[in-house]
Amino acid sequence: MPPRLANQIAAGEVVERPASVLKELLENSIDGGAKNISIDIEAGGVKRILVRDDGAGISSGDMPLALERHATSKIHSVDDLEAVATLGFRGEALASIASVSRLKLTSAVEAAEACQVETEGSTMAANVQPASHPTGTSVDVSDLFFNTPARRKFLKTEKTELGRIEDIVKRIGLSHPQIGIKLAQAGRIRLNMLPAQNQIEIEKRVANVCGPAFMEQALPIDRESSGEKSESLRLHGWVGLPTFSRSQADLQYFFVNGRPVRDKLVAHAVRRAYQDVLFHGRHPAFVLFLEVDPKDVDVNVHPTKHEVRFRDSREVHSFIYGSLHRLIAQTTAGSGPAPALMEDLRSPLADIASEPRGQGSLPLSYRGQESLAPNPAKDARFDAMLDGKAVNEINDVTSVSYRPADAEDSVIPPMGFALAQLKGIYILAENTEGLILVDMHAAHERIVYEKMKTAWDGEGLASQPLLVPESLAVSEREANIAQEHIQVFTHLGISLDRAGPETLLIRQVPVILKQPQVEPLVRDVLSDLLAMGSSDRIREQINEVLSTMACHGSVRANRKLTIHEMNALLRDMEITERSGQCNHGRPTWRQLSLVELDKLFMRGR
Repeated sequence: MPPRLANQIAAGEVVERPASVLKELLENSIDGGAKNISIDIEAGGVKRILVRDDGAGISSGDMPLALERHATSKIHSVDDLEAVATLGFRGEALASIASVSRLKLTSAVEAAEACQVETEGSTMAANVQPASHPTGTSVDVSDLFFNTPARRKFLKTEKTELGRIEDIVKRIGLSHPQIGIKLAQAGRIRLNMLPAQNQIEIEKRVANVCGPAFMEQALPIDRESSGEKSESLRLHGWVGLPTFSRSQADLQYFFVNGRPVRDKLVAHAVRRAYQDVLFHGRHPAFVLFLEVDPKDVDVNVHPTKHEVRFRDSREVHSFIYGSLHRLIAQTTAGSGPAPALMEDLRSPLADIASEPRGQGSLPLSYRGQESLAPNPAKDARFDAMLDGKAVNEINDVTSVSYRPADAEDSVIPPMGFALAQLKGIYILAENTEGLILVDMHAAHERIVYEKMKTAWDGEGLASQPLLVPESLAVSEREANIAQEHIQVFTHLGISLDRAGPETLLIRQVPVILKQPQVEPLVRDVLSDLLAMGSSDRIREQINEVLSTMACHGSVRANRKLTIHEMNALLRDMEITERSGQCNHGRPTWRQLSLVELDKLFMRGR
């Protein structure tokens, strides 16, 4: 096969469109130690892509090899390939790009004369010319796919290709905030990300890429795994509140050792962490960085390096899910950023980007100073719900509280003290920030729901026997996993016996599931156990039932509450996990600060 044809075939895997060309060039610049990178494009990158950096450069001696296929200075042995610490390592990007474009490569190392080579859709002749260039490298790619017109016809409009280029630059900018990156098209600056020197500047870059609203509604996370098996795992970044969800998965950035990736395992872990608080059909927003020992991740899975494979995928999945699940569970009302209210009023507060937990952020330091009086009537009805008995409504709140007579001089709790009830739907409360609005039904629905889940988690589900045990034909592997996890099934309210090498008998099913489809339910649980070691299928069904029961069991709209009852609800919100959202992902409260109130009435102008 002629070298030119081999390079063009390789280009089919690496060079899909202008954005993929830019991705490869940016990764080379970063691997070369660049501190600043400038990008100039024309016609959406089809006519020209020029990338200049101030990295280490390429020596004149290495220049003849720079455009040869499988030539790289990043990998020297198999051991290097098993622990890749650079973004690029295949040694085919420049050769592939050169085979479908006109390419000029100019570079200089420190204290040495610059040199240059040019190609035009063919392998490079070893003809190095002197040039003028500061320390660093410039790669000028023009007329992309000029010699493969069939490929060029599949490109989209200039606007679409430009959008994909901007997305690549944003991802690289997020993953390497210490590097300054400037993107211009036809002389017009599209993106200008200055090097970040500290945490505040990093947060400003995230706000620049994802928008100030994201940082305002994001929770920071920084967790490291514990234990001998997972000492090298670290997850840090920002995750959006469930109320800051998107109609599309367009604000999701995940990086593994600085490499932007799209991984099904990661997506599943994140989706599972949000499953109990996200409105149906919505997608979470996040910027997350996973750091793992390079020996424990295989980045040589896909030609474009968009996918990775973890040595212990179950451990990574568990770590990501557990970290996010705990963080989201801690979003009790008043403990973090308040759900966004009236964005047109908040938009002038540009400084929110540098202080993501400033406006609307309340410390969860108050746990109530009043005694919580028990309610025997409510407890009895709650117990009845747990036994699977029908309960139409809980007509009281879960505790009794009051506003102290000397409240003006006492510690003000995060959710403040109740002032009044509006239209039998909303509670108006005053806290140190200003005015709080609470949807009383949504808030109490979450409180009841969390208590029901806790009770189920503690004792397991009551089960009922089938009149005739149901026989289920399974594989021997499925039968083994069922026998190994028999206690899991018991806690879920399912009684199984192994009747043969490939046969299971289902004897009991959960009382709480009405008319369950027994066979597909057990098969789904077995499938999850085989894949992840745990099952969420039945948990999801149970949670749907518990959510519906909690909705019927919470205070209803138009129910008149006393000040004591309203304050009791506020106190319960402060100590209930996920109380910032109802069971369907909608916000349960909003904060309107004094600054925003002043703007409404133009005070101070």
